[in-house]
Amino acid sequence: MLAPQQWIWGVVAVATSAVILRPWRLPEAVWAVAGALALVGFGLLPASQAWKGVLRGEDVYLFLAGMMLLSEMARREGVFDWLAALAARRAGGSGSRLFTWVYLVGTLVTVFLSNDATAVVLTPAVFAVARAVGASPLPYLFICAFVANAASFVLPISNPANLVLWGGHMPPLPQWLALFALPSLASIAATFLALRFALRHRIDATIRTEVPPSPLSRGGALAAAGLAVSVVVLVACAWLRVPLGWPTLGAALVTLALLRIGCGSAVWPTVRSVSWSVLPLVAGLFVFVQALEYTGVVGLLADALRKAATAWPGGADVGVGALLGIAANLVNNLPAGLLAGAALDAANASPSMRAAALMGIDIGPNLSITGSLATLLWLAALRREGQSVSGWQFLRLGAWVMPLGLGAALLTLWITHVALR
Repeated sequence: MLAPQQWIWGVVAVATSAVILRPWRLPEAVWAVAGALALVGFGLLPASQAWKGVLRGEDVYLFLAGMMLLSEMARREGVFDWLAALAARRAGGSGSRLFTWVYLVGTLVTVFLSNDATAVVLTPAVFAVARAVGASPLPYLFICAFVANAASFVLPISNPANLVLWGGHMPPLPQWLALFALPSLASIAATFLALRFALRHRIDATIRTEVPPSPLSRGGALAAAGLAVSVVVLVACAWLRVPLGWPTLGAALVTLALLRIGCGSAVWPTVRSVSWSVLPLVAGLFVFVQALEYTGVVGLLADALRKAATAWPGGADVGVGALLGIAANLVNNLPAGLLAGAALDAANASPSMRAAALMGIDIGPNLSITGSLATLLWLAALRREGQSVSGWQFLRLGAWVMPLGLGAALLTLWITHVALR
């Protein structure tokens, strides 16, 4: 006879696997919500505990809602098409230069609008531009997937997983940059070099120099200005350690109102186009982690972290980052980040260990197509464009790119914040 906690582990394991594998092609959110309801319905988790888990994600839900609205407004007003076309013109007929420019644009979008924006809205724009200049789209589309993870810890706003893992322990922006500036540069550079080398034979030597014009309309300029102001507001909030949820959603709603007033842009089509199913998906994952905490798993993990830090003071951080880099691909980085964040809280982990854990959660998903929500969204964007990438195809590339990107980031962290401490 299985103990109650074993039943909880089983339900969480099955539901998490279903979120990743999507049986019968049902949306990920369906399986996350079904798993959470099963835990409560079968009496395995008290409803009060499940609700506590849901409420833990309030700031993440608000942040995601705001970022998705901002990204969708920019997409509908042609901001991402304009950026991709600008990169193509800068390429000057060189496929290699186009690769570099797309990578730079993807880095900027990831840093300031989150990795989900790169996956969802930059991907179609890159596909359209690659076709327009006569280039094979797939090498440039791979950029959108890999840079979305590699550049996703430059700022707290660059990845929802950052909010999930750090939670109430989010450091002020100066401390964040002190921890992550150099490792981020190392990750971005190493991922670029590895990706560029791995795809070198698939990048067209020459492409068409004439790029169809994609001028920025009045609505596009207004949306771009709204994005710029929103980024300034969010960076200021990170500096002042203000939770990012409400400011992000507020900035999105103000930009939406300005587009309506200034350009007559319809509000409902924008709102309707957002992938709102992401919110119940994340809520379900929070319930899963609450259930694991309820069974004592988080306490066991926290104890293991404390022992590792004591036994291996110089290398425990790197070891945690590497292990989480693998774990993110087994269970997806959001549940892995939620569980790791709870364990780090319980262990009262050092900032350097939290930083290493975040690098594993953010960069690790570059190994497989199941690693992160951003990669799953990227796959969905590819399917809409008639493209397909198999799990094996992504794994062969990721097995080369991810270890170099994560290794560079962790080594830089170790040198700057552990070895020299």
